[in-house]
Amino acid sequence: MNQAPSNTAPKVYGWCPGALRPMMSGDGLVVRIRAPLGRLGQDQAMAVAGLSEKFGNGLLDVSARANLQLRGVTEAAHPDLIAELRSLGLVDPDAAAETRRNALLQPFWSDGDDTHHIAQALSLALTKASDLTLPGKFGFAIDAGATPVLQDISADIRIERAQHGLILRADGAACGKPVTADTAAQEALELAHWFLASGGAPAGRGRMKAHLASGADLPQGHTAEADGQPHKARPGRTAVGQMAALEFGQITAADLAALAALGPIRLTPWRMLLAEGTQALPPVPGLILDATDPRLQVSVCTGAPRCLQALAQTRPLARDLAQHLPAGTTLHVSGCAKGCAHPAPADLVLTATAKDRFNIIRDGTAAARPHIPDITAAALRAAPKTLTEA
Repeated sequence: MNQAPSNTAPKVYGWCPGALRPMMSGDGLVVRIRAPLGRLGQDQAMAVAGLSEKFGNGLLDVSARANLQLRGVTEAAHPDLIAELRSLGLVDPDAAAETRRNALLQPFWSDGDDTHHIAQALSLALTKASDLTLPGKFGFAIDAGATPVLQDISADIRIERAQHGLILRADGAACGKPVTADTAAQEALELAHWFLASGGAPAGRGRMKAHLASGADLPQGHTAEADGQPHKARPGRTAVGQMAALEFGQITAADLAALAALGPIRLTPWRMLLAEGTQALPPVPGLILDATDPRLQVSVCTGAPRCLQALAQTRPLARDLAQHLPAGTTLHVSGCAKGCAHPAPADLVLTATAKDRFNIIRDGTAAARPHIPDITAAALRAAPKTLTEA
């Protein structure tokens, strides 16, 4: 007998896990590390791999904001884990500072360049800004390289390169305010204060783009046009090292240790890791080094049973269907209608409705109306062309 689809709405938390404020999932606590400057030194990365096995289940995720998440941590083990992370310099002074210091920088920075300089100043300023009570998902992007690469990445306040220099841009605005590397951090904090003072976070929740769409007028001075085209990240050589993709953004502790043995690691918002200073990477089972690998076309959440909100397993199905995707076609497999792994529309979406049952959605989000409702995972595996047939 066919199982009826679930009508249970997924729970929306409105905040993201941290190290000091972890989130319970189906396999234990998710402990998110916001590494300073998005970088783990070689000793730090090796130690984190060991802590994942000692206190967690040996699985780590790279989030869409370039954070590293340890999975499977028990509540009893959490205090000891935090003590170890604190000794590595990977924990903020308190949970409030951890929430504020939600700053992402483009991973191709060099010591002393504008991105590096601004990121250091902004991280310090956010840590100290105890009067700034921002929503849990509110974030900053420092994208001051020669060409912006983070414009498709979620952020509320952006510092980026435009035609005539650096600008501070509110997400959702076409123009920004001219700034310098020395003034950008303070200007970003002032824009964050404006967001709160102008009613951007009623009841403690809110995002900049929605605030502007509701009719809020930015302060004066935001007149410099933004530049840039969407950036397509791929594994391969970069100016600062080799970039390797992770299957669906997850890596084992053993593979992380193998990568850390080569040098420092930078975290990226594309669910890839950048091995700093390396010219070539050896074959490591959990790394994707081929830029044409079809798994790079797929976004997929943790799924059941590791996520308490998910109605079905997601990753085995995503793995089976990836090889059948037409080149350039994106697929999002979501365990519920929240669509955490890819909130934006995708070419093809599978949203779980019950155990091993999914809606097929085309050119939409995980919550959109389905084109083909409630199809079984077995049917999709047997006839993968169902995804793309009109």
